[in-house]
Amino acid sequence: MNWLELIGWTGSAVLVWSLLQTAVLRLRALNLVGCVVLIGYNAAVPVWPMVGLNVVLAVINVWHLRGMLTTRHDAATYQVVEVGVDDQFLAHTLRVHAADIARFNPGFTWHRSEQRSAFLVVKADEVVGVVLAHAEPGGVAQVDLDYVTQRFRDFTPGEFVYRRSRLFTDKGFRQVVTPPGMVAPYYHRLGFRRQGDAYVLDLPVAA
Repeated sequence: MNWLELIGWTGSAVLVWSLLQTAVLRLRALNLVGCVVLIGYNAAVPVWPMVGLNVVLAVINVWHLRGMLTTRHDAATYQVVEVGVDDQFLAHTLRVHAADIARFNPGFTWHRSEQRSAFLVVKADEVVGVVLAHAEPGGVAQVDLDYVTQRFRDFTPGEFVYRRSRLFTDKGFRQVVTPPGMVAPYYHRLGFRRQGDAYVLDLPVAA
């Protein structure tokens, strides 16, 4: 096998690997890399129909990546829906994703009570994230779960809950505290401050 064939096989492997991704952003990015490699390989061989095919696929990937990256922090694209703690759709969502939730939050348990709050982050009609919290003394909202579905694992939909501080201040909360030991936390980008193994967001005083 010469170096040119190795490049071709590498591009094909990356393309196949991209299709195994559940996260849409990662899928598109890897697929684009595979297409670019195969464009170079097929141009060198040359096999022009395959060059054309991969050019088209690369353009499609760039189009989707641009859309995802430009709207990833857009509050008009991602909506926050507060639901009751006994909401059947919330229960269904937690049940469907139970195995994945347990994988990243092994100690998570959800108990329904009036002191708890539940928020679904949706994109159009698709649930992309779940934030659950309960009240602690001193006006503290303790986050129990900040979960992102597999397709949107490369995004941070929970940010739309925290950015809308009235979701918490209207309930009398003065602080939001994240679970300790979060994996790959993103809270420092939203104004949270580090406190031990957790992050704390000081909320504005409700008008």
